[in-house]
Amino acid sequence: MESKNKKAPAKLHIRKGDTVKVISGNAKGESGVITKVLVDKSRATVEGVNMITKHVKPNAQNPQGSIEKLEGAIHISNLMVVDPKTGEATRTGRKANDKGKLQRFSKKTGELL
Repeated sequence: MESKNKKAPAKLHIRKGDTVKVISGNAKGESGVITKVLVDKSRATVEGVNMITKHVKPNAQNPQGSIEKLEGAIHISNLMVVDPKTGEATRTGRKANDKGKLQRFSKKTGELL
């Protein structure tokens, strides 16, 4: 049964497909493209960053079992969007476009993302 007081998920400063830079943690300084955003956990998976090792048990399709390298999720507070024009990490803001719809913009250059 669903509760009536359920809040709408917060708007995030990142989206799937954005190029981001890791600003803290073990993968600090690395950058990549976001492949998945976990809104409820405030985490994102970035291509080629925060690689973890997963041991896969043997099964009918894979009788030998294996060790796989996967991307681990990173908290979104540790990610910064990379401005496509300058190639540098930038903070983002929201402003209304000519139709009144909110769009993200780079705080460094002022350009829409």
